[in-house]
Amino acid sequence: MYSVDEWIRYGDELRRPFHILPSLSSSKHIAIVGGGISGLTIAYRIGKKRPDISITLIEKKSTLGGVISTWKEEEWICDVAVNATRPHPAVWRLVEEIGLEEKFTPSSPRAKRRWIYRNGKSHRLSLLTVFKMGLLNLRRSVIQSRKGGVSVAELIPDNQLADAMTLGIVNDVSANVDADFLFPSLTKFGVNPPIKWSKIKRKINRKYPIFIPKKGSVASFEGGLSTLVNQLIQCIHELPNVKILVDTDVSSPAEAAELCGIQEASVIWAAPMDKNRESTDLSVFAIGYKDEDVASVKRGYGTLIPDSNIPISGILHETDVHSTKRSPPGHRLFRIMAPHSRWSGDHAQVKKWAQRLLSDAEPTIFQCIGERKIPTYRPGYLSEISKHEYAFNRVGWSYAGVSITHVITEAERVADLF
Repeated sequence: MYSVDEWIRYGDELRRPFHILPSLSSSKHIAIVGGGISGLTIAYRIGKKRPDISITLIEKKSTLGGVISTWKEEEWICDVAVNATRPHPAVWRLVEEIGLEEKFTPSSPRAKRRWIYRNGKSHRLSLLTVFKMGLLNLRRSVIQSRKGGVSVAELIPDNQLADAMTLGIVNDVSANVDADFLFPSLTKFGVNPPIKWSKIKRKINRKYPIFIPKKGSVASFEGGLSTLVNQLIQCIHELPNVKILVDTDVSSPAEAAELCGIQEASVIWAAPMDKNRESTDLSVFAIGYKDEDVASVKRGYGTLIPDSNIPISGILHETDVHSTKRSPPGHRLFRIMAPHSRWSGDHAQVKKWAQRLLSDAEPTIFQCIGERKIPTYRPGYLSEISKHEYAFNRVGWSYAGVSITHVITEAERVADLF
């Protein structure tokens, strides 16, 4: 059972498994495998807090940042993976600590509106959507989900809505996705707070530095999420006790321990591990229009598209979401997600549907800006990994969570042990 103060500090992230050995805080030398946002944040937080501890950050690629990358072309800017962060004080604390307050801004109020495209039309998601599902049906499925190990399809009694949500987060249909993994607070996975969650939330809202986010809002960085990664790297370079090894591939915690001359218990694995694990593939496209060509497209966060006959699973309104510049003046930028299971690989097919969904006009820019391979999280996944016991430490969004919020909060929890 965690204390009220811990719930206020970490929030619902306490529900997720936390595989950190008690002996880690006694280590004199720590190896962190994986130079993504998780590994970078842990290296920075422990390195700054404990200058007496040597830290080696190991990354198999030649660059750091993991899945975080930001595409830029002239005045167009678009994140390939995550494009914003949902409210959590741990993220705000990190932003303030590394000096990014002036480049971190709340989303536009108009970005709260979201839609789902089905039966050939866009329908706005709202409380009415919940009522259409049936409050009794929803309540029954939520209660049933608390037995553990159910899919998101079993949690949300609207298959198209459930598919739209999971495709937008982990690029898979809801029947294949663990409800505990995506919505642990809804399924009541893990521990419960010692007092009412409503009281915890009110206390959390008083703990935000920089600015208090409004309900339903997100926040993002000027220049994209690469701004956060680059600042973390710069801060780490200023720490004399942290060493970074790139182009260094280690296949196991034991190999990392041998490389650094330490015990496995001093290894933090922040990278994907199981090479045989199932995954899905996704291509990301950026498409931009002149304002007048998309005047009929309502301002908002974006549209979820569950129909498997359409090659696009989601459209995010990049210029609508962010308060900072993402496109040339007089233009709007949209980010297109295209699961490889839905199309032949012909970019023209994606462009055709993007024009059908947004505007028949010829876009100012249309470009594939990257591809992503996303691990699968089958029903029962979180329950399974919560039972694991390791001789090393395990973290990261390829493991216990898929959000910026999770990995940054988890990194703070690790550092707070020291």
